[in-house]
Amino acid sequence: MIGDARPLEMNFHGDTTLDTLLIALEPHAAKELVIDYGGRTIRPGYHVTEVKAGSFVTLDCGGNPDAWQETILQVEDSSQEGEDGYLLVGKFRGILDHVAQRVKLDPGARLTFEVGLPDAAMQVFDVDGLGVEAGRIILRLVARSAICKPRHRIRQEVATCCGPKSAGGDCCAT
Repeated sequence: MIGDARPLEMNFHGDTTLDTLLIALEPHAAKELVIDYGGRTIRPGYHVTEVKAGSFVTLDCGGNPDAWQETILQVEDSSQEGEDGYLLVGKFRGILDHVAQRVKLDPGARLTFEVGLPDAAMQVFDVDGLGVEAGRIILRLVARSAICKPRHRIRQEVATCCGPKSAGGDCCAT
């Protein structure tokens, strides 16, 4: 018999949705979910403290409007008393299913993690990828960088909005 055909690595490169993550996790319900973030591995007994469904309407520095839905999972990196292992993937999915019964979660919403140690500032992360190992899934998070959306959109070397003035004027003027 040939071994499991599922990939051992799934890369999202910091851009994924709630539904994409849940589908990727689905066949691994009995495995531990280990989170790597900010150069560290979360401690066993970590706690999903809040699930937020956000709707954002924005105006960037170039005067461009934008709107999107976001699901934000807040996780406290702390060992809970009596918890000696990591959260199982099935329980993690169950938490999100329970939340979805009470809060409208958009499956296509951008997925964000807020993770931090107790008594320290939370950091914002995107999902970089998943590693599948025997008995556990490694959820790799990458810090979300601040970006100038107009500059990012056009991918120019010289900033047209948030950097030096463009030849056409100052688009960042108020």
